[in-house]
Amino acid sequence: FVTVPEAVSDDIASRVEPGPGFGSVKVTVTVGSSTWSTSVFPDSKSGRYVLPVKAGVRRREGNHDGDELQVALVIHR
Repeated sequence: FVTVPEAVSDDIASRVEPGPGFGSVKVTVTVGSSTWSTSVFPDSKSGRYVLPVKAGVRRREGNHDGDELQVALVIHR
């Protein structure tokens, strides 16, 4: 999982009503050359959203646990 920065999490929360499924928000994500549709989920401990990143994407992009990622999120309305 990638923890979405606080300012971005606040922006997401201010723009959309949380959906069903644990308050998830549907998004399109780009990491490197990989783009896919998924959801971000609120994390009650940090107060931020978290983004699941598929194992196939991590392998394709050469990402490992603890790496910082540059992520583009587009919210679905």
